Amino acid sequence: MGRMIAVANQKGGVGKTTTSINLSACLAEKGKKVLLIDMDSQGNTTSGLGLEKNELDRTIYEVLRGELKVQDSIVQIKNCFDDLYLIPANRNLAGAEIELITSENMQYILKEKLKSIREDFDYIIVDCPPALGMLTVNAMTAADSVLVPIQCEFYALDGLTQLIYTINLIQQNLNPSLYMEGVVFTMYDARTNLSLQVVENVKDNLNQNIYKTIIPRNVRLAEAPSHGLPINLYDKKSSGSEAYKLLADEVMENTRE
Repeated sequence: MGRMIAVANQKGGVGKTTTSINLSACLAEKGKKVLLIDMDSQGNTTSGLGLEKNELDRTIYEVLRGELKVQDSIVQIKNCFDDLYLIPANRNLAGAEIELITSENMQYILKEKLKSIREDFDYIIVDCPPALGMLTVNAMTAADSVLVPIQCEFYALDGLTQLIYTINLIQQNLNPSLYMEGVVFTMYDARTNLSLQVVENVKDNLNQNIYKTIIPRNVRLAEAPSHGLPINLYDKKSSGSEAYKLLADEVMENTRE
């Protein structure tokens, strides 16, 4: 069965989508069959891989509503790697947060929808919305682990306690096998003392797995989504590309038997 990782942090702008896209692409480049699921109604993961999100009518929203089989929502990202696939999202997903609340077994809908395809992929990566709502709960209930990107900024630890509390609640009540995949630092600026201080502060105060790979603040990383490409295709020699390749190696090594 494929390993499913939810990329989550209720703070926006911390690099969730960037990490979801580029980790998925680097795993695919290493020969893994990867499914990326866009669970954010902003649809940035979808557009970041070159799809015109608002022209799509086969998205994760229709799957969650039971209007579409999950197999029929999967798009092969042919301009990237043969083994990279996406279930897209667009603004329609915004309504799902309210609609799910009235559903039976609302926390398990995504898990149930994915059952038939879990064994088809080596990795399933879910880009969660920047909120601890029902969509994120669904992702964590279905996932094996949670990967948390943290921006190297002054308020990095803000909200992390609440996120870990939520993960623990889901583990206790909905998904006993869920574990903390780890924390990955993003937007690291080697020119500032602040970035270094944030890394040291989090390491001192967080009793969680922290990935050795640190994602730098990189212009090429910021440019890549506007070209609809992951960083390892847009600029494979950039520092951002090298960092996400190293992160993919770490994720592949971080297995639980």
